[in-house]
Amino acid sequence: MSAHCCDHNAPKPETIVNLPRYRKILWVALLVNTAMFLIEIGAGVHAGSLSLLADAVDFAGDALNYAVSLAVLASALAWRARAALAKAVSMMGFGLYVLGAAVWSVWHGGVPQSMTMGMVALLALLANVVVAWMLYAFREGDANMRSVWLCSRNDAIGNVAVFMAALGVFGTGSAWPDLVVASLMAALALHGGWAVMRQARVELGQSKLQGDRHVHIN
Repeated sequence: MSAHCCDHNAPKPETIVNLPRYRKILWVALLVNTAMFLIEIGAGVHAGSLSLLADAVDFAGDALNYAVSLAVLASALAWRARAALAKAVSMMGFGLYVLGAAVWSVWHGGVPQSMTMGMVALLALLANVVVAWMLYAFREGDANMRSVWLCSRNDAIGNVAVFMAALGVFGTGSAWPDLVVASLMAALALHGGWAVMRQARVELGQSKLQGDRHVHIN
């Protein structure tokens, strides 16, 4: 399952052979992930599935990553760090909500719609594969290739986990498979959000230090 904090490390603009096409693909990836976030939020509420809601966090995080990748082509480290802080706060807030909802559902929740869960999980898997295929041609060096493919692999594992939860709900007639997967994904979102927040605070400190040095030099 994804830790919900994988980043796409955008190459430096001067190293990209076809920068306009790269921007276009990042925009497509941003739109696909935003669309899947909205679809999974709607489907999760409709189907009563917390694992779909938890997986939506991953798409929201990826959408922000691609937005940041677009922004950093012309932005400073401080803005990237501020965007990461916003992402961390939203991830942790939603993770807490899903965990709280899972606890509430143990006593008051119903059985989610397994068919909707399975269909949306397969759609999410297809979306992640398409985005990874588009970005593969623009990998730049080992770090970027590893970032893209580890992120895609982790996302796919999360999609498969939701699909397995759907099978479990269908086979048992119980909400427990959905609650277990949702709780695990929410815990990973909290862990990932905390890690992103710590890194963002370090980067903000670095950008401030660089700014102070620039002032002293001038």
